[in-house]
Amino acid sequence: MERAVVHVILFGLLLALVTGLPNKEDWDIYSFHINATVTSRYATTVITSRVANRMDESKEIEFHVRIPKNAFISKFKMFIDGQAYDGVVKAKDQAQKQYSDAVSSGQSAGIVSSVGRTLEEFKTSVNVGAHKKVTFELTYEELLKRRLGKYELQIHARPMQPVKDFKVDVYIQENAGISFINVQGGLSTNALANAITKTHADKQAWVYFYPTEDQQKTCEGCGEKGMNGDLVIVYDVNRNASLGDIKRSVGYFVHHFAPHDLPRIPKNVVFIIDQSGSMHGRKIQQTRIALIHILGDLAEDDYFGLVSFDSEIFHWKRELVQASKQNLKSAKKFAENINDRGATDINIAVLEGARMLNAHPREGSASILILLTDGDPTSGVTDLNQIQSNIKNAIADKFPLYCLGFGYDVNFKFLETMSLQNNGAARRIYEDSDADLQLKGFYQEVATPLLTDVTMIYLGGTNLTQTNFSQYYDGSEIVVAGQISDNNLETFIPQVVAISGTSKVMFSETNITEKVSDDHIQRVWAYLTVKQLLEKELQLSGPEKDKVKEEAMELSLKYSFVTPLTSMVVTKPSGESTDVLHKPKEGATHTEQRRGGSAGGLAGGCAGGGCHTLHRGTGGLTRGQAGRTMFGGYGVGGVPGRRANSMPGRTMFGGYGAGGLPGHRVSSMPGLSKSTFLPMPFLDIEAIEEYDSPSFIAATVATATTATGPLSHRFLLKDGGHSIPLCFDIIGNKRLQLLHSPSRELTVNGELDSVQDGGFTKIVIHVKTDHFIEIDVNGVTVREGQTVTHHTGEETITAGSLTLIKRSMEVDVAIGDIRIAILLHEKQGEKFLWPALRLQPSDNSTGGILALKLPVYKELRHHSLTKLKINEQTMDAVITGAVDYSNAPPPQMGCWLVSADAALQRPLQDFHVAQL
Repeated sequence: MERAVVHVILFGLLLALVTGLPNKEDWDIYSFHINATVTSRYATTVITSRVANRMDESKEIEFHVRIPKNAFISKFKMFIDGQAYDGVVKAKDQAQKQYSDAVSSGQSAGIVSSVGRTLEEFKTSVNVGAHKKVTFELTYEELLKRRLGKYELQIHARPMQPVKDFKVDVYIQENAGISFINVQGGLSTNALANAITKTHADKQAWVYFYPTEDQQKTCEGCGEKGMNGDLVIVYDVNRNASLGDIKRSVGYFVHHFAPHDLPRIPKNVVFIIDQSGSMHGRKIQQTRIALIHILGDLAEDDYFGLVSFDSEIFHWKRELVQASKQNLKSAKKFAENINDRGATDINIAVLEGARMLNAHPREGSASILILLTDGDPTSGVTDLNQIQSNIKNAIADKFPLYCLGFGYDVNFKFLETMSLQNNGAARRIYEDSDADLQLKGFYQEVATPLLTDVTMIYLGGTNLTQTNFSQYYDGSEIVVAGQISDNNLETFIPQVVAISGTSKVMFSETNITEKVSDDHIQRVWAYLTVKQLLEKELQLSGPEKDKVKEEAMELSLKYSFVTPLTSMVVTKPSGESTDVLHKPKEGATHTEQRRGGSAGGLAGGCAGGGCHTLHRGTGGLTRGQAGRTMFGGYGVGGVPGRRANSMPGRTMFGGYGAGGLPGHRVSSMPGLSKSTFLPMPFLDIEAIEEYDSPSFIAATVATATTATGPLSHRFLLKDGGHSIPLCFDIIGNKRLQLLHSPSRELTVNGELDSVQDGGFTKIVIHVKTDHFIEIDVNGVTVREGQTVTHHTGEETITAGSLTLIKRSMEVDVAIGDIRIAILLHEKQGEKFLWPALRLQPSDNSTGGILALKLPVYKELRHHSLTKLKINEQTMDAVITGAVDYSNAPPPQMGCWLVSADAALQRPLQDFHVAQL
């Protein structure tokens, strides 16, 4: 019998898609997760897709993934019937032999990708038996690039069906401190907005996206096939040191250099515009629109030139002129009259642009040459190597050349090589309605030069990535990685020398952060080194080219990177075909990118978009750092710290503000010793923090002495409207009502444990009158009438209208428009639970601690004391510390400590329950 085929596609930056929409009874994507972890701008993403064959016959399930172009796949696994099948990275020629052998034997073996704007496609497939399941797990890595003052992590989702267990988890850790973080894109608005939870805690940030099945069908652009849109996480880091920050691990370092508050440098720029016949229609129209806009952005102290070309060149002016209002008006009129005609002589056009810049040397300025073309040279000099040689000699490393290739007919490899040979970069402009915006966006990236002739110096460093940069632009970042000779920091001296206008500047102060224990920094070095070796290989020929290529391949194999020189061989059960994952080159044509028996239909497969994914961090979920003592004595951002009183069994936070400003004192409470000076990292009253989607979380501070009073548990209430959340203590191992939804006939109760500053020992969920679910640190127990089942492994559990997904360190609960994550934490050998509301219910009648919103409060200062005014009630408040257990790993936080009744705006007794 011929096997039925279902296409499961992961798409977007991190996602999965099913092409075609068979009956739900035939197949089921019962789980897809995306888990992205970003540490020091280096992102590791794990996409996990779980699919069940519901048919009475075997079927071939195809896994089709799109990942960022800049990423390297580093791991791929399939799990079938408890057996893991690992992908193996091999040299491309070895992998190709296996691929060719498979094709020659008549097997379906094609895996190569077409290239979209920011994504690449890969696919494989496997035969799944009747009523069996398969799990696909893909890991890839990339260094996020800073553009226009921000980093972006994009998630595009179109799973082609609503899925019960849909999760996106993003965790960001930046030791420099996160200056801001926003969630944008179509999936962050309207009906899906309350499915997003964002927490920003100085150096860490979390974004959770947990839409329900109903939301996946009713949001804008959604329907019966589920979601269709983007989620974009945008952030930047603090930049306190002019040299930037340097992180190190054993023998390796990475340096992020992005100085700010530098004066802009006037620029000399020549635009070379292709007006050959192939630019006919929308291309030339959009080029005119973009060029007119770009001319309007020139500063008055800039000088510019404008040349259009086909088989001839056409000057607006033969020399550079100042960007005065009169000159700009004339240049815009010239741009409006650029029309398509004739052949393409790239050589003569670029040489003329170089001549104009060379003829206009201007001290204290930065020169830039920008070429826009859509095709190969067809007139004049047409030998590509000769053109590259001519232009390299004319520019002579004096200024960068940026090449913009319009559309897919252009020889992008030629443009990329030519730009790299001249210290620039190439960018493809896609034929679409927003092509003019793409052109303007590129120009904005290079519009404001701040430094020229940048040289990164590392005494005591070796095996360095690129250290010389012709220009540094506002909003960008220079990243250098390398090895530290003998791992000796005392002899490791970083320094940056550059030109700012007419002056030579030197950056030498630095902040070398604490040693990193894992291989993270080493992998950043390997990633950058391979990337730059591949760029270097493009520019060379003969033995030099072979040597660089061999070096790049060796590193790719060592670190299991799928690059243009390596491929991943996908191993499968016995008797299955062999698949090979290739990484395409940006300059390759569509035909070159699609090879193999089953690859023919690839282009359209994911073009419609769509995806699903899971993120499980490497080695499982990271456990929190509960109870960690923090030392120091400085507030954040120059805001004075506060000295706080001690309370039984607690070390309070206080100290001094940055820059030596004295902290505010709060007198000790009667009978209590004064506090130790400790840092208060989140005390910027002006809004250092952002807290979104109100939720309660367990919190604890490091215990300075043995507690002699009754056990207490600290709760923390946060919201997006205040920089400092409220916190309160509950004494004893109380039973509490966490959530109650009358419309869902749902009640969630919890019992606090007997550990100081711990959490819940068990949480019980009641659904209607016939379902009882008990969750503890060991597992889940479900009672349906007289039937009792125990669950200790990772699985999906259904109890009436409620779904639980049990994992090693978390249980996710979904019912209607309610999503709760119950996290497992461990402190001093004791395990405990803590619930976090991931999706705020729309029903206003929902009650319980988790459903409460942060009350509006106002700070009242009186001498050295601070009081809070909450709903017309004034009370004493002290600054203290807490741990946010709604996240993993849980961050340290600052909060205003008030009574439970004040924070809850009702007696705590109202939330007590006699039994679970």
